[in-house]
Amino acid sequence: MNKPYIVGLAGGSGSGKSSFIRDLAALLPPAVVAVVQQDNYYLPRSQQKADGNGKINFDVPDAIDRKTLFNDVEMLRNGCPVEKEEYTFNHPDKKPQILTIAPAPIVFVEGLFVFHFSELARLFDVRIFLDADDSVMLERRLLRDASERGYPMEEVLYQWHHHVMPAYQQFLMPYRSEAHIVVNNNTDYRKALEVMADHLHSII
Repeated sequence: MNKPYIVGLAGGSGSGKSSFIRDLAALLPPAVVAVVQQDNYYLPRSQQKADGNGKINFDVPDAIDRKTLFNDVEMLRNGCPVEKEEYTFNHPDKKPQILTIAPAPIVFVEGLFVFHFSELARLFDVRIFLDADDSVMLERRLLRDASERGYPMEEVLYQWHHHVMPAYQQFLMPYRSEAHIVVNNNTDYRKALEVMADHLHSII
């Protein structure tokens, strides 16, 4: 089996990473895409570190099970399926699903720190950085975390100012210049989707 073409996609919280991957996959033939989301590799809450105010900080690389994330991408790269328990965020009573990720010709690896993890970044054939204004990302984060993940708005705002933006400056922006493609997603990314879909169609 030929090695898959691996696409790494990073960007700030609320930049639209998951939406971009979903919409890009929809433009490709079925069963040619595998998606690995860093969000499913958070360590258990008991292993997370608190900030100076005693608040757990999920927006640091140490919050991620980096070794398992890398190993799972390597398994897909070698043609092996992966099983991973989904992360349920602020829903402790929700029974997590077991996600089965089948090997595919194209593998998307998406998350905040996928460029920062050097051993992972070396596997990427192309790197995409999703960009958006801070105000746009905050608006999307408020909508997502309050409505979908069950976080109080005060907590979302605290995380944004004390965790999210410092992490963005330290662990994401230094890698923006290393991306092959930078997508501005203040409004929409249709043109970038078309370009990437054409590129990936030429590979499969």
